[in-house]
Amino acid sequence: MRLALYQPDIPQNLGAAIRLCACLGAPLDIIEPCGFPLTDKSLKRAALDYGALAQLERHDGFSAFLAHPARHNGRLVLIETDGEARLDHFSFAAGDTLILGRESAGSPVEVRQAAMARVRIPMAPGARSLNVVVAGAAALFEAMRQTGAFEGMEPR
Repeated sequence: MRLALYQPDIPQNLGAAIRLCACLGAPLDIIEPCGFPLTDKSLKRAALDYGALAQLERHDGFSAFLAHPARHNGRLVLIETDGEARLDHFSFAAGDTLILGRESAGSPVEVRQAAMARVRIPMAPGARSLNVVVAGAAALFEAMRQTGAFEGMEPR
């Protein structure tokens, strides 16, 4: 199970995603370019003290991300506000990569077309959207729960 951020716009969200993935033991794919300078120094700052636990893969564009060997192991599942499948009704598989769109613009056509499934998180009437990393956390947790990824992990 992996999480991918498509061209993230907000450094603090990248930091939260790094921490999320480090704590859950899931690799994080960062699809560049980002909406901010992503230098080694800024990446280290975003990771805080979770850098050693994080499994980060940086990709120089969406086509490089699609060509990565991890894409051969499972589906690309887009988490978005208008996905066809509800999160609590969707069946995840262990090799899936959950991808999140940009905070400012969502998911472009190329991401929507490449996704093998599009999943939405049910929300209260009138609610527009969750923070992108909050949505990623909800979806990643559900996907890992379904696939037994938490077996052997100790609660802290």
